[in-house]
Parts: sequence; structure tokens; C-alpha cells
Amino acid sequence: MSTLAVRPIEEYTAKDYKSELKPIWCPGCGDFGVVQAIYRALANIGRPPHEIAFISGIGCSSRIPGYTTAYGFNTVHGRALPIAQGIKLANPDLLVLGAGGDGDGFSIGGGHVAHVIRRNIDMTYIVMDNQIYGLTKGQLSPTSRPGLQTVSSAHGSMESPVNPLLYVLGYGAQFVAQGTPADMNGLAKIIEEGIRFPGFAFINVQSPCVTYGQEDQQLKAQKAMMQTLESMKHDPGNRLAAMDLAQQYGEKLYTGVFYRNPTPGPTFDGLARKRQQAMKDQVKSRADVLNVFKLVK
Repeated sequence: MSTLAVRPIEEYTAKDYKSELKPIWCPGCGDFGVVQAIYRALANIGRPPHEIAFISGIGCSSRIPGYTTAYGFNTVHGRALPIAQGIKLANPDLLVLGAGGDGDGFSIGGGHVAHVIRRNIDMTYIVMDNQIYGLTKGQLSPTSRPGLQTVSSAHGSMESPVNPLLYVLGYGAQFVAQGTPADMNGLAKIIEEGIRFPGFAFINVQSPCVTYGQEDQQLKAQKAMMQTLESMKHDPGNRLAAMDLAQQYGEKLYTGVFYRNPTPGPTFDGLARKRQQAMKDQVKSRADVLNVFKLVK
């Protein structure tokens, strides 16, 4: 029998991921619920905080890394994804999370979304979608509805909104989900599923802005109108059905997993690690040959 002591498995609670920094969001902001759901999901995953890296851009939602005990990096506006990818490639063993808003992710940072999806980096990207620029006092965002009057659209928006769900499905994302802090248990479950998925996972969270958002988008209204995809018997393995449901973004509030690839493809970071090991093996084999030549001489 081995005399080595068996190391006990550590168990974590939501509090273990909560930092001492107090959130400064407006009272009633949906992001309070999002960060609580993240705590719960991480506790269920069970990875210690020092093995987690949380990367964000700029905006109300991008403050989230500071409210966790994980390694956090508050980057520049729209650049969370490329920096998160670099961190994952530098240390593939880290659990990497990205956070941002709809403006951060689909305006200035929109060009990065397609590339993180096609590379299939093993990370989870949580977008808090409130259809407005809240931090900069209520301008139009990429997901704002047509006709919306704001400080930057006095006569109403004349632009068609971005559909985040349809965008990422069209780019080929292998895990696409949507949640709301109006359903905390459901949101925590979705985030946990996204983290556990072996590849890039996109989670759109309808997180209302209480200061500049519309009344029919607040938590009480969301709770009344939301429909879970599970209750609708939606098959998350059916990509075409997921795209059909995603087209109703802005009209219906569907929550749950829209699409989960039943046979996930290889991740970029996984392929990079294999390539690195192959190069090391090649160098070692060359060294062995040189040593043989030295012995012959």
C-alpha cells in the first residue's frame, strides 16, 4: 500500500470567487445578477480562482473581472477577445473567460468575433446585451431597436440592429446560448454549460440597463415574456432550428442553449499544444542522432 497521503479534493462555494471590491453599478442593474450567476457557475466547475483568467473590454459589464478573485485584465474597448486568445495560447491550462457589452463586442470589437469562432479557442465569452451604451450616458448601441430615441439619435434610430445570436451562428460558433438575470438558476446553468464545452462558447445575456434602458426590457418584463428552449423541446444539436429561433431576437426572449455541436471540432489551443510537442519530439530525435554520430566517432 502506498504511504503517500491522498490529497483531499477542494470544494468551492460562490463566495470563494467574490472579491472584496464592491460593484458600483446602478441599483437594479442586470449585471448584479450576471456576476452572481458567474460565481455559482464557477463554484460548480470547481477550479481554484488562481487557475482562472477573466478578460474584459470597456463598459459597465467589463468591470466584472474586478469583482472576482480570479486573475483579471480590464483591457481597452473592444479588444478583450484577442487578448484572451493570447492568454489561452500562452497557458492552455487556464480556464479563460471573456466579458463585455453589446457595444464592446459587436461595434468596435465586432471584427474579432468571427476569428475567435473560426479558430475555436477554448474559452467562454459572456456578452451583457442591454441595447444601449450605458456607461457613456445612453447612446445607440449596435443592438438598439429601430426608432429608439437617444442622445445620439434624437429623431429615432434609422439603423437595423445587430442580431448577436444569428451573427455567431452564421460565423460557425459551436456553442451558442442566451440567458437573463431574471432567471438566476437558468443563467448559472447556461454559463456552467458554456464553460464545460470543449471549445469557444458564446453566451448572450439580456442584462437590462435601469438608467437608460427601455421599460419593456427590465427584469420584471423579461420574467413575464421569457420562454425556455427546454420547455419548447428545442434540440440544441439542430443548427438550422437554432438559426430559425435566433431570427426572433428582439421580438421573443428565448433562454437556454440554442446550439451545441454534438461532435465538437478541435480547438486551436489544443492543436497548438500538439504542434509544440511534435516540434520538441523532433528536436529530441535530432539530438539523439547527433549523439549517435559522436559515439561512432
